[in-house]
Order: sequence, then C-alpha cells, then structure tokens
Amino acid sequence: MAAPSPWTIADMGPATAQAVKDEAAAGSGWRAELTLDYRRRGARTVAHDAHSGPLRVLQPLYPEGEGICHHVLVHPPGGLVGGDQLHVHARLQAGSHVLLTTPGATRFYRSEGAAALQRTRLQLDDGARLEWLPMETIAYSGCQARNHLSAELAPGAEWMGWDTLVLGLVAAGQPFIAGSYGQHIEVPGVWLERGRVDAADHVLLRSPLGWASHTVAATLWFAAGAALPPARRQALLDAARAAIDGHELAATAGVTAPQPAVLVLRLLAPRVEAAMRLLARVRAAWRQEAWGLAAEPPRIWRT
Repeated sequence: MAAPSPWTIADMGPATAQAVKDEAAAGSGWRAELTLDYRRRGARTVAHDAHSGPLRVLQPLYPEGEGICHHVLVHPPGGLVGGDQLHVHARLQAGSHVLLTTPGATRFYRSEGAAALQRTRLQLDDGARLEWLPMETIAYSGCQARNHLSAELAPGAEWMGWDTLVLGLVAAGQPFIAGSYGQHIEVPGVWLERGRVDAADHVLLRSPLGWASHTVAATLWFAAGAALPPARRQALLDAARAAIDGHELAATAGVTAPQPAVLVLRLLAPRVEAAMRLLARVRAAWRQEAWGLAAEPPRIWRT
C-alpha cells in the first residue's frame, strides 16, 4: 500500500488561477529565469541555455556516453527569501535524455510576509526521457514558500523525478514552528498533487494520517505520456516494493499507480539522509527496469 499523502488538500480550482495567486503573492523580490533546450544531434543530446538573474546551469556532462546529458542547476544566492521568484523552463526535444539535479539543498528562508516562489515548467516531446533529481528543499521556520512543478508529456515521453521537503532544521535546534509551504506537482490532465503545510496545523503535522511527527516527506514518481502497459506498470511497482522491503523506512513508505500512466512513491522520515537513500535505491531499480540502465548517480553527488 502507499503511504498516506502528508498534505492538507488545498483548493482544487483551476491550476491557472492558482498560478496567478502565487505570482501575486511573490511580490517584488529578486527574479531569476533559466530556459533550457535539449535536442538529439546524431547520437548526442546537446543542450542550449539562456538565463537572466542569479540562475545558471553548469557545463553538460556525459558520464554515460553522448546520449544522456547530465546537467546541474545552480542558484548562486543559495536560497529564496520573501518576494523572490525562480522560473525554470526546460524543453526536451524528441529522443533526448537528460538528468537534471542541483549541487545542494534549495532553501526557503524566513519571510517578513511576501511569498517566495519557485516555478518549473517541463516539456517533453515524443521519445524524450527526463530524470528530475534535485536535492532536498528545506523550509525554514517563518518561510512563506510556494513550489510549482509541471510537466507536459507527449506520447512516448517518460519522466522520472522526485521531490523531498524538510521542515526546519531540527538537528540545529530550529524546528518549523511558523510559516507555510505550498506544493504543486502536475502532469496536466493526468496527475495533480497539490497541498499546503502550515506550521500551525498541529493535527496535520502530528497525526498518523499526516506527518506523524516526522520532519521529512518525499515523493518519487514515474510518469509517461501514454498509459503504461499493465505488465510494465506491474514490473515497476514490483521493483519499487522490492527496493523498499527491508529498508529502515519500509514502515513509512509505499508505492502505487494512481493512474495508468503514473506511479507514485511516498515516504515519511525523521531525517533527510535516510529518505534520500531510499529514493536513490528505488530510482536505481526503476532506471534498470524501465530503461535497462545502471544507476549512474550524478558526479556532483559524490563530491
């Protein structure tokens, strides 16, 4: 069985209306934009980028050969405060394969009132593959944060990704006692996960049907542009369940297929290190099962 969703269900109106609200709430802070375009040129996935403001991408790496581009997104300020906005738009043209990650955690710092917004829009053409594997997001006490991620998948496209949220810095004696964090993950018309964590919602944060006093919640998904054949979908479910079995978080993790084109794993954890280990373990199993590829963790994770 899947773990229960650790979110307060937010207003389920049109996503476009929510986007307008998020933009308005963000205010007039520091805005940065990054546009990425990937295409297949012979056997190689090549990358083109353009940016404005403090948002960059490092040089493409090809540790698995020319067909798979590993790219690292970098935000030099290291975090977002109230009013800041980060916008990322990535398009993967037909046949390209890209792995996107970050060098460290994304941090939403305390706000004086305005929201900080991170918005990512992904477009995958037919036959494109994307691995969206950022490091964890840390919601500092007092933040007003909004994180919006959407992917449009053409038939034949496949998207594997994860999202890990850490509430506060418990080990440093800074628990999440004020503020809120809004989450939005979507494949339009297919799958929508949206909710809000409010530090004042003690029932949500402590209830066994919510966070159960954990401080880390993570989601890992495998989504396709068309329904997965039942045998393939079941093989992916079995691979994930085998990876979860025996792990220290097995009691607070689970995977299911809420829609024929989507598999979703959820987990709760007391510390981020254990959560990331389990995500990496299932990601490796899915990569092998779905694409016949070894795990090949990004080089920056090993530095």
